[in-house]
Amino acid sequence: MTSPTLTRPELTAADRCDRCGAAAQVRAILSSGGELLFCGHHAREYEGKLKEMAAEIQR
Repeated sequence: MTSPTLTRPELTAADRCDRCGAAAQVRAILSSGGELLFCGHHAREYEGKLKEMAAEIQR
């Protein structure tokens, strides 16, 4: 018996950046289980901090 794997849906045009509201291109999954969505600009701006927090970054 295999355990089910939880997957997050692909980003769509309806997904918006949590910082500015532009179309989301990146999902950052936090170690706490939460997630943040970013446009390309804000993903680049916060990438270093997200890596420090050990967030999983999905493009």
